[in-house]
Amino acid sequence: MLQIKTTDKHFKETFDKLLQRGKMDIENVSKIVNSIIDEIRKDGNSAVKKHVEKFDKWQVKDDKDLEISTDDMKKAYSFLSKELKDALNLAYNRIKYYHEKLMPKTWMEEDNTGSILGQKITAIDKAGLYIPGGKAAYPSSLLMNAIPAIVAGVEEIIVCTPAPNNELNSLLLAAMHLCRIKKAYKIGGASAIAAMAYGTDTIPKVDVITGPGNIFVATAKKLVYAEVNIDMIAGPSEIGILADDSADAKLLAIDLLSQAEHDEMASSILITTDENLANSVEVEIEKWLPTLGREKIARTSIENRGALIIAKDMDEAIKLMNEIAPEHLEVVCENAMEILPKIKHAGAIFLGSYTPEPIGDYIAGPNHTLPTGGTAKFYSPLSVDNFIKKSSIISMSKTGIEEIGKECALLAKTEGLGAHAASVLERL
Repeated sequence: MLQIKTTDKHFKETFDKLLQRGKMDIENVSKIVNSIIDEIRKDGNSAVKKHVEKFDKWQVKDDKDLEISTDDMKKAYSFLSKELKDALNLAYNRIKYYHEKLMPKTWMEEDNTGSILGQKITAIDKAGLYIPGGKAAYPSSLLMNAIPAIVAGVEEIIVCTPAPNNELNSLLLAAMHLCRIKKAYKIGGASAIAAMAYGTDTIPKVDVITGPGNIFVATAKKLVYAEVNIDMIAGPSEIGILADDSADAKLLAIDLLSQAEHDEMASSILITTDENLANSVEVEIEKWLPTLGREKIARTSIENRGALIIAKDMDEAIKLMNEIAPEHLEVVCENAMEILPKIKHAGAIFLGSYTPEPIGDYIAGPNHTLPTGGTAKFYSPLSVDNFIKKSSIISMSKTGIEEIGKECALLAKTEGLGAHAASVLERL
């Protein structure tokens, strides 16, 4: 695993490479993805079926085959053990509670002239959720994408997920039942994004598409943006950890590996002020790796995309982490709460030694669909905001327009817009 000190001669060059971790070769796959999108736009369901047969390796007999039955969802839920049902419901309720706290309200305010200003919150009509199903199935992603849409009041939620060999994860089906999903389809990749963006005879056109995916999904979302809204262009998963000498090396090691096991392209970066801790973490990682079911993936990620950075002091460590702007940031320091105000850029922040990143993936409540690759500098986590629109409200009284109308007309005339000016002056 890469270990570097900020005092090393070539530190800046090495660190700059880490900052490029989220760079995806979208340009090289754009031609393929554009071709897939064009086929879906032109041929609709027939293209969808062709792509499913090609990429997911099963024969689609008719359009109905693409649909996921609500009976199958209900059956999958009923077959869950009591413990798994309880866990799923606990996650659902905690995520719902958190997102209800985020929901903005419609408001209006009348000033002393009787004029009214305000904002109206309206849910979008149709949301398309993409749930990955390639190297692993992610029922948790269904909860994290569906629940904010439910809380926002979206009327129609459409789910697309790949079904390799026409098989679906039973826990994903159970999660769909819990979220009362009525329309879900067995289609993945760029084809699913295109189908939801443009609509087919079977799959409705939506207003927003959310959810993570591979480079083909990310590229498709980028290409259909403006036809529909999207949440973000997310890359491989990542974790950053800030730690001082109070941290437990064994726990830090498994926390780093919790992201490395996602994907060979995942990034796991520890920045600490304690060189002995960095050395111990490296030893613990080697102990943990052989115990993992996804050892090969995790090892590739740690060796190629992981880093242990030794900083001069905590201020320098924080500055470097803000430059990285990680998707997940653990602050494992004695004074974690004091450090929090200095954190400027991170998708989700986990404070203290009892707050491992996976608690946020499943059950804490905040959303786990987060900006990656440094985009936490300008993107926020998925939330109810992705499923609503905000409309401004303006209602001028006669007194109100008389009070500010002349100034408005002057600004319009200065811009050379005579009709704008006249529109106001005629009312004075």
